[in-house]
Amino acid sequence: MDAIDQPDDLSRPQKRLLKRLYNGRTVPVMADDRPFLRYKDAALYLLSLPSDARETAYTQMKAQARDGVR
Repeated sequence: MDAIDQPDDLSRPQKRLLKRLYNGRTVPVMADDRPFLRYKDAALYLLSLPSDARETAYTQMKAQARDGVR
């Protein structure tokens, strides 16, 4: 698998949204049936996934932000 298939970092918009989502969180965000309470834990998990699975998990987190889960 080359760097194009699995980038080493999240995009800037992804980082921004995740930081806003996890700032001051007291209720975990769920993705792939796993709870995430901190930005660092969520980012490390996303970076451990292949690009397709990463996008799916990110979309789950993003949907919770859009739904106002706090």
